[in-house]
Amino acid sequence: MVGRIIDSVDDLADGMAWLSGVDPALARAYRVTGPLRLRRKEDGFQPLLSAIVSQQVSVASADAIWGRMCEAGMTEIDPLCVATDEDLRACGLSRQKARYARALATSGIDFDGLRMASVEDIVATLTAVTGVGVWTAEIYAMFSLGRSDVFPSGDLALQEAARMIYDLDERPKDKALREMAEAWSPWRSVAACLLWAYYAEMKKREGIR
Repeated sequence: MVGRIIDSVDDLADGMAWLSGVDPALARAYRVTGPLRLRRKEDGFQPLLSAIVSQQVSVASADAIWGRMCEAGMTEIDPLCVATDEDLRACGLSRQKARYARALATSGIDFDGLRMASVEDIVATLTAVTGVGVWTAEIYAMFSLGRSDVFPSGDLALQEAARMIYDLDERPKDKALREMAEAWSPWRSVAACLLWAYYAEMKKREGIR
């Protein structure tokens, strides 16, 4: 049910060796990117809250808001459950994000239990919370839980990287890219890391249209 967990660069290398063997286009992309960077994070309430805080704002803004929330004690479940809009607005959260933060705090998610859940159950559990979308849930499964076979196909950078790697006329949309990624199972998370790395490399070299 859980499958391979990505905990080290060796795990990434194992995944890339398999992907390179089944898909020459990915092998060529890997020669451009070189070894992939490990992006593991902690799991639990705070990392998911941080992901909500970071939605649709710059990294600098997200860091500043998170810092104020930490100072105010608003990164823990109990204080958030009783926090007012004014409390959270003072930290820099919009009214909408304040609602999302409280929804997560009162959700009762068993974060320890998610470690042994299927990816489908992880996504279903997290997206049941107001403010947590599929992309956020899949990113949590990949980087906080280390799941090796997740592919957030709604990500625009992944769609653009696929367009470049496979010389497509246009970016594949969410559904088309998810279907394409089925061929990369059981290492879809590693394929996603490769596509992100390729996107970053090509953007640095020639820009992205």
